[in-house]
Amino acid sequence: MKKTIFSIAVTTFIAGIILTNCQSSATKVENAQNKLLEANNSVLVAQKELNKTRMDSINEYKNFKIESEERIVAQEKNIAEFKSRIANEKKENKDKYESKLADLEQKNSDMKKMLDDYRLEGKTQWDMFKTEFNNGMDELADAFNNLTVKNAK
Repeated sequence: MKKTIFSIAVTTFIAGIILTNCQSSATKVENAQNKLLEANNSVLVAQKELNKTRMDSINEYKNFKIESEERIVAQEKNIAEFKSRIANEKKENKDKYESKLADLEQKNSDMKKMLDDYRLEGKTQWDMFKTEFNNGMDELADAFNNLTVKNAK
């Protein structure tokens, strides 16, 4: 008797476990649809973030390009003003300054071409370009300032 009751209890227990673990196909489909909706929502959020990041990068590049073009134009203006100031210098000094100014004009032109030729390729390349370009523009400004300081002495 004890054996029979024990067997019935074990059988009932096992049947209960089997029945609770089985899901209907409708439940499985519903769960799959919910997971799909969550995945789609995640993709949409990621896409929005990517688009925002792209727009931020494009805007940053446009602003940098405008500022850099202004710096290049300012350098061109400084070089033109300096040329007019050295017009009355002695021939040997004038030739020396004109040679240095030609080098500065070439460097300024190279920086302008570098800026015009750059295409957005990625965050790392953008950061490297920005650093390299700013360093080049700073060197150009320093070279021009050193030239004008020597002239003032």
